[in-house]
Amino acid sequence: MHALSIPTWTIHISSVIEWIAAIWLIWLYADVSQTPSWRWLSLGMLPALVSAMCACTWHFFDNSPQLEWLVLLQAAMTVVGNMTLCGAAWWIWRTSQRSSV
Repeated sequence: MHALSIPTWTIHISSVIEWIAAIWLIWLYADVSQTPSWRWLSLGMLPALVSAMCACTWHFFDNSPQLEWLVLLQAAMTVVGNMTLCGAAWWIWRTSQRSSV
C-alpha cells in the first residue's frame, strides 16, 4: 500500500465513490424523469467503474508483478467503458429525437 501517497489514495477512493454516486443518481433521474433511456447511461458507466477498481486494487497491493493482469483488465475495461458510454449517449440522443418529433 506504499505505492501511492495519502493524498493520491484520497483522490483514487473519492473518484470511485463519486462514480458510484453518479451511477445511482443517473438511475434515479431515469425514474423521476420517466425516461428509461437514461438507465443505459448508468449501466454504460459500470465498465469504467470496474477499470477504476482494478487500478485501486493493483495499487493497494503495491503494484505487485503477480497482479499485472489487472493492468490489462483495467485497459480493456476502459476501452469497453468508452464504447458503452458512447452507445448510451447515442441511445439517449436517439430516443430524445423520436420523442420530440
